[in-house]
Amino acid sequence: MRDAYHEELDSIGEDLVEMARLVGSAIGRATTAILDADLKLAESVIAGDQKVDDLQHDLEARAIALLARQQPVATDLRIVVTSLRMSADLERSGDLAQHVAKLARLRFPERAVPNDLHATILEMGQLAQRLMAKAAEVVITKDVDLALQLEADDDEMDLLHRTLFQHLMDERWKHGIETAVDVTLLGRYYERFADHAVSVAKRVVYLVTGEYADELQPPTGPVETGAVEGA
Repeated sequence: MRDAYHEELDSIGEDLVEMARLVGSAIGRATTAILDADLKLAESVIAGDQKVDDLQHDLEARAIALLARQQPVATDLRIVVTSLRMSADLERSGDLAQHVAKLARLRFPERAVPNDLHATILEMGQLAQRLMAKAAEVVITKDVDLALQLEADDDEMDLLHRTLFQHLMDERWKHGIETAVDVTLLGRYYERFADHAVSVAKRVVYLVTGEYADELQPPTGPVETGAVEGA
């Protein structure tokens, strides 16, 4: 019985990795679809999100059944509960990739992204894919140091997100309100996708250590050596 139980826990972990790989591929293909106005590719991303949803629903059902049958405690309980939360992050990531693809479909045969922002959106899409690949690796290896690196990597996405807004706020913007809205939405989709990849990695940190990732990060600000006089 215990062997079967741990095999089921391992299977849940494998499904998490599969979900991460699927949504990582989806955001990459959705980026190509939005930049190239590729309707066929956009449709395949939209349709493919059902597989991610199915995996998430199946994982959730099996995890709840484990909780009911085995009543796990300590580390095993942490594995089940954390896996449920990671699957929710990954399912939402798939939705965000689908949103990018739906925007490509909405604007077809036109391109939603103007030429002067092509490189920025491409970089955001590639970074999102790399972050999710790294999150999948963290799920496999349970490497806490690698997991903690993802938050620093996410700073690059935040910088790209700010770059988009600088273009939108520039008085020389000439692409109209509709395109401005599209670009604003795209920036948000990629930024949130990256956040979910970081969230998955943080949950692995908690799974391995029992501590929250923020508690393990070194302080980034100046260290005070004494009390401020008069405080």
